[in-house]
Amino acid sequence: MNKYLLPVFAVLLGALIVLVIKQSKRSLFTRLLLSFSGAFLLALTLFDLLPEVYHHLEAKQTGLFIMFGILLQIILEFFSKGAEHGHIHIHKNSTQFPWLLFISLCIHSFLEGFPIHQHNDMVYGVLIHKIPIATLITGFLVQSNYSKLQIAGFLIFFAAMTPLGTFISNNASLSENYIYLINAVVIGIFFHISTIILFESSEGHKFNMSKLLAILFGVAIAYLI
Repeated sequence: MNKYLLPVFAVLLGALIVLVIKQSKRSLFTRLLLSFSGAFLLALTLFDLLPEVYHHLEAKQTGLFIMFGILLQIILEFFSKGAEHGHIHIHKNSTQFPWLLFISLCIHSFLEGFPIHQHNDMVYGVLIHKIPIATLITGFLVQSNYSKLQIAGFLIFFAAMTPLGTFISNNASLSENYIYLINAVVIGIFFHISTIILFESSEGHKFNMSKLLAILFGVAIAYLI
């Protein structure tokens, strides 16, 4: 049951952080958590998901679908403006619902639910990944002119997409081969997101050291679980 509930809990926690912690105090915390989540997600993908997919699929075919996942995420980010890895730009005076952002984030969230099917540890990677993203999305939505109903609807659908992907992966009559192909696509998505988080520049040497420690901590925790 945790594989369905934890991704929803991550979005709720991210929204709660926005409501409880002031914007000036949560900025550094969110950025460090984002760095930790990027390292944690990348390490889990390398340690658990990638070897399993390569074990069941032909090597070149696997590489092709991983590359497709990278390209798919690039396309999604054309519409989401990079919200999946912490970059989101919404005009504060806009009253038009951000449909492109909503749809691209839901597609991304839906696909990342598939690897949770066979890799229980991946749910923790998705959990940690979603918390800072949900915090940033909620923060920008709250600062906009969107109604509370629109914001709540956005977050509810966003939270539901990952469990939906996991449910379909567990219950749909898809062959194992198709599941592993989809997982290969998700590996590409995870690679693209996590590497952008890890390699994007930071301001100030102090934050750079903090970011390095967060990354090392994320890799270590992923290795130990």
